[in-house]
Amino acid sequence: MKTGFFITGTDTDVGKTFVTCRILHALRKRGVNACGYKPLLCGERTDAVALFNASSPHADVTIDDVNPVWLRPPAAPYTASVIEERVIDLDAVFERFDKLRGIYDCVLVEGAGGWRVPVRSDYFVSDLAEQFALPVILVTRPNLGTLNHTLLTVESIRARGKLPLAGLVINQSSPEVDMISAHTNPPMLEELSKLPILARIAHGETEPNLSKLLDACLG
Repeated sequence: MKTGFFITGTDTDVGKTFVTCRILHALRKRGVNACGYKPLLCGERTDAVALFNASSPHADVTIDDVNPVWLRPPAAPYTASVIEERVIDLDAVFERFDKLRGIYDCVLVEGAGGWRVPVRSDYFVSDLAEQFALPVILVTRPNLGTLNHTLLTVESIRARGKLPLAGLVINQSSPEVDMISAHTNPPMLEELSKLPILARIAHGETEPNLSKLLDACLG
């Protein structure tokens, strides 16, 4: 059975890579041959290395397969490509994805920044996700402000009408905890977004309870 998800976030540094790595570890514990994929990366390559290391090892898969487009400026992909005077090679992005899909049972594709981050002047992460044609998992924070950020992102994904939203992962990416928001936002998000919370992850938690999320991944 071949499966996969597109993992996006409400904004940058929400913990998409951390969450994706946790899912990969959990899938591999269940015996699933799984891989992370970071098609576009800007800045340090640490996220791609983390995904590569968390994926099931395969002799024919390299870091360049897991991350085919690496732009050095720490900016949005379109901004970084303008700085480097490069055109982002989308053909390479989908060629590497097809390779990984041929090897792995599950491929988790991690987007760059948030849902509407520009990849080219007329092409955004949302367009990239539509071409992958995978269900979307949205990573968000429990902190103050997350209701607005999350609901705007959910609204944007649903407005396009092409991809199913599997649910939310609430990740405490910062050690600072606003206890009122952390307590009240998760049930409010479920009620207002009409989406299930697939997992809640405490700051730095290495083995969170992902049973609900894995059930969604594995059908």
